[in-house]
Amino acid sequence: MKQLTRITLNPEVMGGKPCIRGLRVTVGTIVGLMASGHSPSRILQAYPYLEEADIYEALAYAAWRVEEVEIPIKVEQASCLLLKN
Repeated sequence: MKQLTRITLNPEVMGGKPCIRGLRVTVGTIVGLMASGHSPSRILQAYPYLEEADIYEALAYAAWRVEEVEIPIKVEQASCLLLKN
């Protein structure tokens, strides 16, 4: 997967949710708009400070995150890992 340069994560912006270029527009907002039938051109009309590439990168980021698997580590396992290093 190519590097995603337009998606930012900052705990001080939108509670740390993935955003477009540090703006207060989340990836979830873009994905939700697309899922509800809005076209990229309609989204750009509503958010004129966005670029078309922002929309497609938000979709790419969302697709990547859906495929990621996060496995919780138990406290005992984490302690063992720390002690080994």
